[in-house]
Amino acid sequence: MSRSTSCLFAALFVALFCGADWLQFRGTNGASLSLDAAPPDSWSDTDNVAWKSDLPGRGASGPIVVSGRTYVTCSSGVKQDHLHVLCFDNKTGDEVWHREFWATGRTLTHPFSAVAAPTPASDGERIFAFFSSNDLACLDLDGNLQWYRGLAFDYPKAGNDIGMASSPVVVGETVVVQIENQGDSFAAGIDTTTGETRWRVAREHRANWVSPIGMPGVREGSRVVLLQGASGLTAHDAMTGDELWRYDAPCSTTPSVAVSEDHIFLPANGLTVLKLASDATVPSLVWDSSQLSPSPASPIIVGDRVYTMNNSGVLSCGDIATGKRLWQLRVGGRHWSTPVVAGDRMYCINSDGAAKVVQLGTKGTVLSSNEFSEEIKGSAAISEGALYVRSDKHLWKIASGP
Repeated sequence: MSRSTSCLFAALFVALFCGADWLQFRGTNGASLSLDAAPPDSWSDTDNVAWKSDLPGRGASGPIVVSGRTYVTCSSGVKQDHLHVLCFDNKTGDEVWHREFWATGRTLTHPFSAVAAPTPASDGERIFAFFSSNDLACLDLDGNLQWYRGLAFDYPKAGNDIGMASSPVVVGETVVVQIENQGDSFAAGIDTTTGETRWRVAREHRANWVSPIGMPGVREGSRVVLLQGASGLTAHDAMTGDELWRYDAPCSTTPSVAVSEDHIFLPANGLTVLKLASDATVPSLVWDSSQLSPSPASPIIVGDRVYTMNNSGVLSCGDIATGKRLWQLRVGGRHWSTPVVAGDRMYCINSDGAAKVVQLGTKGTVLSSNEFSEEIKGSAAISEGALYVRSDKHLWKIASGP
């Protein structure tokens, strides 16, 4: 298959799973990629900031966008035991609704993080807000509570001193949570409609902050969810939790696995790329590369290229077919948030709130440098040519206009 044909198939795949909505951590398709128009290359206090809205608490979670509204979670209080879910109108930035809950589980986290660390997820009809306290709230798009699970009631030893950060993912009719730690370590599939537990599988007793991801399409009649652990990657039937296959490798516990239409990008041995053919029961190794090691931001897939950000703020571009590193670009700073892409623009925001817009191509070029002047840990969202970014204090919409 030619490179141009591969890019076409990749674009068609993304088009099927990406729209104006940004439904979960790293976008609707989990690749940090939007096919919408690219947001502005630069902005300031007076240009291209559509609105800036106050938030009631802290959060390392990113915003999601559903049907013209932006949803975000926060935590507040001396013990961070006040859990917030908020909805904003995308046109005006006005708060549409605000719901608040009491945490039922452990709320101790590292000062850098927050109880509102996981990014919420949506199936287009509901919002699934997950917190480090292992509380999972389901609300409809108008803020009406559908069900609430305090998973720490069932498993009180689930948690660690740094805090949990794994974001949920919706796969079919199941919302999957990954709760890996030194105590009650498990992953669970929860019925999106009723909140009942469909399945629970025990996981390795080690702290892990990565997020699950759904595989595109249906394999062997099942929708598949991938769980990355410290010792390897497992694939599970999203309805039953049954393990379908396992790939053993020492994996990172901060950047999360990414997928394209038939490749899996696993943060192991630097970056390990696996291929799962339609007639295969287990994936095969394509290549691994220490030159493309991601940390803590997750890999980003765009056509036949994979992009990774390392601890030093160096962005690397690699060829998916060969694993060859094609170029590097220093953007600077520590990047806890995974960059996002629209068109040939990548938006990279470091933890100090410095944002670089990079033009992608045969080499990477920094088009502009922008400042939010606040700490930012959560990944941004893109919808209809706008960039949505949150800090502990504010939610921004960056879009062309006054």
